[in-house]
Amino acid sequence: MDVTTPASAPWLVVGLGNPGPEYAMNRHNVGFMVADLLAQRIGGKFKRAGKAQAQVLEGRIGPAGPANRRVILAKPMSYMNLSGGPVNALKDFYKVPVANIVAVHDELDIDYGTLRLKLGGGDNGHNGLKSMTKAMGADYHRVRFGIGRPPGRMQVADFVLKDFSSAERKELDYFVDRAADAVEALVIEGLERAQSTYNS
Repeated sequence: MDVTTPASAPWLVVGLGNPGPEYAMNRHNVGFMVADLLAQRIGGKFKRAGKAQAQVLEGRIGPAGPANRRVILAKPMSYMNLSGGPVNALKDFYKVPVANIVAVHDELDIDYGTLRLKLGGGDNGHNGLKSMTKAMGADYHRVRFGIGRPPGRMQVADFVLKDFSSAERKELDYFVDRAADAVEALVIEGLERAQSTYNS
């Protein structure tokens, strides 16, 4: 955590994806899947957030005491390439420092199911990250969920907007669960400890 960020500051965990049932099981929607699992763990339900064009859930994660963190879970409802507007609006409304924002997203350049946690960096062509960075700068955390590269000559846009394959779905619940664990570790223990556990 940045030394200038007070421990009492809330965290904003953003699952990136596209709204609508036709996108629900797409590779591009794994951020929504992780956010939904975190919501189950907190024991709440997402609600529409007024003008922010997002679904949000406020709660707390971590053990009782100083490690307990106030968290706002969010799923932008603006479609992936416009995610920055809703996230920036939530950041301002809840007074969340940029360093306390976590984007959970699919990552093409990592093998399926592999996780990488980091702070800042480029967008690697990911339209959700591109929109967030344009809206508020790049200094937010990322939990990158590997989906691998498209096979053969399949276009990237087609690949990310397809559902996970039947073979991938056999392990998907396990990988989504592990990604949710990684988000919790990042928020509670900090980036370096979470990286040492989950970056593989």
